[in-house]
Amino acid sequence: MTGIVVAGCAALAAGLLMFPAGRRRLPRPRSGRPGGRRTGVLLSVLAGLAVAGLIGGRWGVPLGLAAGLGTERFLRAREPAELRQERAEALADLPLGADLLAAALQGGTSVDRSIAAVADAMGGPLGDRLQRVARSLRLGASPAEAWAHLAGVPQSERLVAAAVRSSASGGALAGALERFAGDLRAERAVENEAAAQRASVLIVLPLGLCFLPAFVLAGLVPSMVAILRDVL
Repeated sequence: MTGIVVAGCAALAAGLLMFPAGRRRLPRPRSGRPGGRRTGVLLSVLAGLAVAGLIGGRWGVPLGLAAGLGTERFLRAREPAELRQERAEALADLPLGADLLAAALQGGTSVDRSIAAVADAMGGPLGDRLQRVARSLRLGASPAEAWAHLAGVPQSERLVAAAVRSSASGGALAGALERFAGDLRAERAVENEAAAQRASVLIVLPLGLCFLPAFVLAGLVPSMVAILRDVL
């Protein structure tokens, strides 16, 4: 009985999160927000709790975990294609943006002006986010609050952490940005090499299927014809 109550409460909470009552619809922001990700994680946890409470017993926990992971993957797959494209573009521009920002800081420009200059030069989704960072710093926001505008960019966590730690020194931030850009390019090189190796393995199967009819016609058919001729 307790498991059913827990499952019902979790399902009710998930429904209220997905379909809030009496809430006016406002235009959704184009870029991803941490709040949206938190809602997805919370929905996944609630789904896992609902399944675990409903099933109960020794199978409740593993099935609940599987349900939570499945819900998280489902919600991620529902992400708009435009948002995925923006994140991919921002990730692709991230190493270049870090290098340009490091060069501007090494030239003696202040942090906010360097960020604004790089944002104007790059444009695109990453440029828009950097422009928000520069604007927040000029308005007196703390480094953590300002750099939080990059939270939606994949693999930007190290850049944000380095920027917050080195906020008092532009030179220290420049060095951290150079190391970050180098590490990111090295990781991408490894990923590209691994993807190329996987592609070479996957190509073997269709290539073998292409040669299979020729092997059958050239190798097996003559042998079968000769055997049938001897038998008949």
